[in-house]
Amino acid sequence: MPTSLEDASLPSDGSVGVMVCGHGSRNRLAVDEFAALADRLRQTFPGVPVEHGYLEFARPILRDGLEALKARGVRRILAVPAMLFAAGHAKNDIPSVLNQWAFESGVPVDYGRELGVDRLMLQAAGARLQEALNRSDREDRAAGREPTAAAETLLAVVGRGSSDPDANSNVAKITRLLVEGFGFGWGETLYSGVTFPLVEPGLRQVARLGYSRILVFPYFLFSGVLVSRIRQHTGRVAADHPAVHFCHADYLGDHDGVIATLRERVLEVVTGQTAMNCALCKYRDQVLGFESEVGSPQHSHHHHVEGLAESCNLCEAECTGACQPDGVPAVAPHSHHAPYPHADHPLGPRTLRRIDQGR
Repeated sequence: MPTSLEDASLPSDGSVGVMVCGHGSRNRLAVDEFAALADRLRQTFPGVPVEHGYLEFARPILRDGLEALKARGVRRILAVPAMLFAAGHAKNDIPSVLNQWAFESGVPVDYGRELGVDRLMLQAAGARLQEALNRSDREDRAAGREPTAAAETLLAVVGRGSSDPDANSNVAKITRLLVEGFGFGWGETLYSGVTFPLVEPGLRQVARLGYSRILVFPYFLFSGVLVSRIRQHTGRVAADHPAVHFCHADYLGDHDGVIATLRERVLEVVTGQTAMNCALCKYRDQVLGFESEVGSPQHSHHHHVEGLAESCNLCEAECTGACQPDGVPAVAPHSHHAPYPHADHPLGPRTLRRIDQGR
């Protein structure tokens, strides 16, 4: 077995395959972007079978991709979650599906880690921010203004948001690394859902700090409902603060740094270097405020929306599992989750619903 990523490689005889695991989206552009990412990873492993699949809302589902690899004669599968951070999907839902399929099929599946906080991911994020700053500077010059200095710019990084505080804290780490890397005047971390502070109330807070430019960066891999929501909520705040220049950075997409990180995650499995961050995992340790979730069983809750694709008529709120495509109630909302201890936080999920319903 190779001991370093530089020496690692995959056999080209078809005996080992790669499974790229995604969440899935109701947005067809996001699904296409994920498929394109899988195709780019495939190009980095010539001769190696590479398939992809989704937990929900899109096809192929995870089991489809696994079955495709088995049909191609693969005798070992290296599965990697193409997800930014390890929360419930990467820690519970995907492993549950992989373990069940491996047991049923007899084909071993080795699981890698998420993209995480990584030098290559930071390079990708930095490139997206620089593109946005360049656009902003051009707009300033076109309007006869001096470009805004970095020290007069506030960076607002928007993460997905999770009920896992470990994943949320990693978004905050990304924010700090980018703030210091560019020398921004201030940085704040916001979230698109589940936790707090959400985008609109968070931006209303930071707009009062007096910075002339606020750069909003959706730290997401792909397009979709949530990225659109970030733009919409930013627009509301911008309309109420015309003296502040709000500018947008693009999401990460299939930047070369993302592809290189994903490739490293596959090779880590080969070298035995996969090391999940378990020190602050709420399922393993007594994390402050989440003590009741230690030892929770590993299972997936996405069966009710697995592979629905465009036939799904769920609303654009967070998926609750409360309905099926035909509208027949299936399970109680959020019955698959432990109660989030901060669900009533004034800058959290209830605020999001109140804002959306009141407009």
